[in-house]
Amino acid sequence: MSNDIINIKGMSNGLLISLSPSEEWQTITQELAARLDEKASFFAGAKVIVDTGERPVPKYELSSLKALLERRNMSLMVVQSASQTTLESALALDLRTQSTAPDKPISGEQDVPISSEESGTVGVMIRRTLRSGRTVTSRGHVVVYGDVNPGAKIIAEGDVVVWGRLRGTVHAGANGNTDAIVCALDMNPNQLRIAHYIATSPSDKRRKVVPEVARVRDNQIIVEAWE
Repeated sequence: MSNDIINIKGMSNGLLISLSPSEEWQTITQELAARLDEKASFFAGAKVIVDTGERPVPKYELSSLKALLERRNMSLMVVQSASQTTLESALALDLRTQSTAPDKPISGEQDVPISSEESGTVGVMIRRTLRSGRTVTSRGHVVVYGDVNPGAKIIAEGDVVVWGRLRGTVHAGANGNTDAIVCALDMNPNQLRIAHYIATSPSDKRRKVVPEVARVRDNQIIVEAWE
């Protein structure tokens, strides 16, 4: 039964702890604490990746899980999830994230019907500024409602849209998709990549700040006005 609730797997750089997407949260945390306490000395000092699957985990629950690990001298380093709620909770706690949502049209009940001409793609929306040291990865698109500070990084297989200042590192079309684009209200990244193409921002501090979009054209990345 416990293996259905929690799965702990050793990795070269730490532990991967996969949690049941359907079991009650209190049951999960109690079972996890018991499993860890059985081999406390073995797990002490471990760096942990937690995979919550499709479970939406609010910030207070994720914070309690982080504290549970820290009390056992373990560090929660990365949160993997297919839930946008969980990913936003992790970012609010300054944790690294990795989206495991499949890159396919959204199915199921929708508030607004999506026609065949307007198919959607799974992605991640972040309603906060990404600070230095934060990394966001997604199998779909990434939308940031805020700034991307120097030292922050976004890696997306789809597009990247920054509704703010882009100062960090962005890699769109990370799976080789040269049709991916990067948009920002203020485009001045430390490094910008689309598929295997790489570009850096000019050093001219007198540049005009306007919304811009970057895309691949004629085997190079070009940046033009975002209209």
